[in-house]
Amino acid sequence: MPLTDVLCRNAKPSEKARKLSDEKGLYLEVMPTGGKYWRMKYRFAGKEKRLAFGVYPEVSLKEARDRRDAARKLLRDGVDPSENKKEAKRQILIKTENSLENVAREWHEKQKPGWTERHASYTIKRLEADLFPTLGHRTINEITAPELLAVVSVIEKRGAVDIAHRVLQTTGQIFRYAIAIGKAERDISGDLRGALTVVKRKHFSSLPESELPTFMQKLEDYDGDLQTKLALKLLMLTFVRTTELRGMRWLEIDYNKKEWRIPAERMKMRELHIVPLSKQALEILEELKPISGHLELVFPNRSKPMQYISENTMLYAMYRMGYRSQATPHGLRSTASTILNENGFRSDVIERQLAHAERNKVRASYNHAQYLPERRDMMQWWAEYLDRAAQGGGNVIEGKFGSNR
Repeated sequence: MPLTDVLCRNAKPSEKARKLSDEKGLYLEVMPTGGKYWRMKYRFAGKEKRLAFGVYPEVSLKEARDRRDAARKLLRDGVDPSENKKEAKRQILIKTENSLENVAREWHEKQKPGWTERHASYTIKRLEADLFPTLGHRTINEITAPELLAVVSVIEKRGAVDIAHRVLQTTGQIFRYAIAIGKAERDISGDLRGALTVVKRKHFSSLPESELPTFMQKLEDYDGDLQTKLALKLLMLTFVRTTELRGMRWLEIDYNKKEWRIPAERMKMRELHIVPLSKQALEILEELKPISGHLELVFPNRSKPMQYISENTMLYAMYRMGYRSQATPHGLRSTASTILNENGFRSDVIERQLAHAERNKVRASYNHAQYLPERRDMMQWWAEYLDRAAQGGGNVIEGKFGSNR
């Protein structure tokens, strides 16, 4: 006799599991613990088999019969419903494992050891905000170029053109990783070349040599925060990148060798960088000791001493000095490079001190100390040059007291 919902609901457990039969192989198995499970008995290729349909009452009598009928249709078509169910689960698992988000996170973990913590955090947050909500669940090999364009176009339309380009570039790296591990066949990001608005690159404004004496005098007269003033002075003397100066640690300074050794993980090119410290640079560090000498960071954030000063601290100080839209802290590197080149220092020595990219990977393994004696002389010459500028210029521009090197 076919089952009814009342019979299923009122079925009581006994010491052993018992079966309440419905029709066409379907039955409800009542366990001693009280659980009630839908099963179907059938034969395939001469063997008796079982198929599970779920738990009653989560799966109703009607739903169980519908699943039974679907299984019987498969049997009529020569398909084993148990194997079909396993294959369906396997495909779901494959799709989950091969989803864009899964592959992207796997790629991100592979890249992290070679990135700064800040860059790694920025990259995954960008993906979580702009890519995963729309395409993260999709199997990476099934995503099309128009679908990807739709996502980056949304970013572009909100005015974040540079971010749209970065997301597209990152997605391309993820697809190339997916190709390498056999989860994608091609990099669809290449199909979108030229599809986004071209980014107008902004160059960091630098000071011309003729303006340097005025700038140095204004910096000397700066009446804002002393730590910020000293940061700008040290930036001028070392012409490192602003991120490298902001993250400066006291432990990185070797007073005996008169060197500042910036570890590879804090450098843009991921390579140890040595900055010879002039007498003037060491004097500034002495001035900073009463301010932050008891802390890890040379330039700590006032409200959060475990964090360094923000990227805008020195920029806003230059605004106060009257250099808005005229010069930036990062642009001071270009000022130093131009003046040193014009005063006869070898370009290789200057480029090495600027820590620019080293194309030759073999040389890159040891070039942190390359030209170090010349770099020491150059950095001291540069410090004296700035002193002269701060005193009113004198013959800074015309006499060029650096000999031809």
